Amino acid sequence: MDSAACIALSLQSACQDLGFPVPSERDARYVIGLGLHDAMAHILPDVAVSEYPRISERYRYHFLQHDSTTALFSGVAEMLHALRAAGYLLAVATGKSRRGLNRALADTGLRDCFDATRCADEGHSKPDPGMLHRLLEMLHVTPQRALMIGDTTHDMAMARAAGMERLAVRHGAHEECDLLEYDPVACVGDCRALWRWLVEHG
Repeated sequence: MDSAACIALSLQSACQDLGFPVPSERDARYVIGLGLHDAMAHILPDVAVSEYPRISERYRYHFLQHDSTTALFSGVAEMLHALRAAGYLLAVATGKSRRGLNRALADTGLRDCFDATRCADEGHSKPDPGMLHRLLEMLHVTPQRALMIGDTTHDMAMARAAGMERLAVRHGAHEECDLLEYDPVACVGDCRALWRWLVEHG
């Protein structure tokens, strides 16, 4: 989903509301994909952990104001349905909470596209490989038979730690030069290019 700008703005607004230092857009985008604790520790290193719930509450308030206008990237739904029809197993490993992911899947109508999902509040946050290990166990797939597709360095680091190949998408949260440091099998610019790569190499 094209949510990076919304996430960054919501984090900035939450900090401003509570009188905490407002992170730059780059810093706010950097934490996309991380769990709440790790994200807060990065953007607000001098703020007590006891303040995290307040920040999280204000973040959710701002995010939900804009969440309904957040759309899928063009071509994503068609690609997922085509991959599903072709017999691929599809899974989600996300920094979202379970409640947030369930809402997103319901709003987009994509719930039935995925065979398994794992969220940051169900285990260790990215880049720890735990989410991917659990998904592989659930689907009975070895790391060598799996591919992680992500748009952040946290995704790339998680996949590398799990022993999985990784494919970077550069139209999301992190810059191409940072994604390439993790040696992805490819770095594509949009969903059409991603779909073409998967057809050619899947």
